[in-house]
Amino acid sequence: MKKTLLLLLFPALLIQVTHAQSQKKTTSGNPIAEGWYADPEATIFGKEYWVYPTYSAPYNQQVHFDAFSSPDLVNWTKHENVLDSSNVKWAKRAMWAPAIVKKDNKYYFFFGANDIQSDKAYGGIGVAVADKPEGPFKDYLGKPLIDKFYNGAQPIDQFVFKDTDGQYYIIYGGWGHCNIAKLKNDFTGIEPAADGKTFKEITPEGYVEGPVMFIRKGKYYFMWSEGGWTGPDYRVAYAIGNSINGPFKKIGTILQQDATIATGAGHHSVIKVPGKDEWYIVYHRRPLTETDGNHRVTCIDKMTFDKDGLINPVKITNEGVTANKLK
Repeated sequence: MKKTLLLLLFPALLIQVTHAQSQKKTTSGNPIAEGWYADPEATIFGKEYWVYPTYSAPYNQQVHFDAFSSPDLVNWTKHENVLDSSNVKWAKRAMWAPAIVKKDNKYYFFFGANDIQSDKAYGGIGVAVADKPEGPFKDYLGKPLIDKFYNGAQPIDQFVFKDTDGQYYIIYGGWGHCNIAKLKNDFTGIEPAADGKTFKEITPEGYVEGPVMFIRKGKYYFMWSEGGWTGPDYRVAYAIGNSINGPFKKIGTILQQDATIATGAGHHSVIKVPGKDEWYIVYHRRPLTETDGNHRVTCIDKMTFDKDGLINPVKITNEGVTANKLK
């Protein structure tokens, strides 16, 4: 009786509730968040998916990072200013392309800053630390971790990878060169390899920037971005090796523009659902309506493999992905 009376008195309420139910999201949609965001680092902490992108703006305005979390890949929550230049005194501009790992109950946030063009400039790859994935992150070293050009690689676009033996590596590089180096256990510096070298070049054919690595069925998958980041031909290619040091020979391109949906699809990261052979690729692209190089958005789509373990070309979509709640 009370329910009937309520609906008679407030018919608009019923309309609003019904409309809200019909509007409930069934897919993530692409992009996954409003605003210009690029170079996304995607990972899982506990029962939440996290994405840490570059704030895509002119370099002098790129002085902070936001993050996004989701329990299911469909509904995303924005966390503003997880790190900004006020907590990194040496970073003045062009803070971009983060990487993040959890170690010993701390969260380590690696980033590039200042877009240095030579060894005479000050900047490079830095590290910040926090007690929670949403920060606030603060400068860990008080200086860059890598501040010079080794093997011709600009110190940007770092990816931090934990190998099966527990050793952490940093894989990074712009200007068409990619290096790999062993990180000290406390992330305070670089540790020489068995041969005494610190930075080993593992650049595959076509490499430009944005390295990513993961292991699937005992094989090392090495991925990177090709082309110019402001152009429509930005794309992702990959290779497969038997060890973290390769050698890595390019197999092909798996992510690129679709002239009916978006251009410049690249600079990605990969998520594997724990305990399952289910994979997602998180990347940026440029809407068809945009020509400004910084107008990039962060998107997510499924990534699959064929029977031989090769990566199938990714179909970029406007719908994104359906819910996948972590257990």
